Amino acid sequence: MNAPTTLSVVVVYAASPDVIWQQQLQIAVGSSVEQAVVASGFQQHYPQVDWTQTGVGLFGRRVPPEHRLSEGDRVEIYCELVFDPKESRRRRALHRQRQKTAPGEKHG
Repeated sequence: MNAPTTLSVVVVYAASPDVIWQQQLQIAVGSSVEQAVVASGFQQHYPQVDWTQTGVGLFGRRVPPEHRLSEGDRVEIYCELVFDPKESRRRRALHRQRQKTAPGEKHG
């Protein structure tokens, strides 16, 4: 029996909360994440997105573009962060702290 020469993978990108772009591919065994993204035509659909800067992953785990793919892999192209997670945590903590002190405050 001959070993398979292609893999079935899917490349996905969440363009917005309502729009998920995906492309199912048959790609050569030994192909990388980068080769799958290129073969998917992603750059033609989203030329404004620099996926090499925003990052890519498999099933929610960040991987380098040269990572070799396996059968059934889901290549995820990540979105650019529109906020700093550390700043958001700091603001939430400050907000919670203010909520705790506000009800018991006495004026006058």
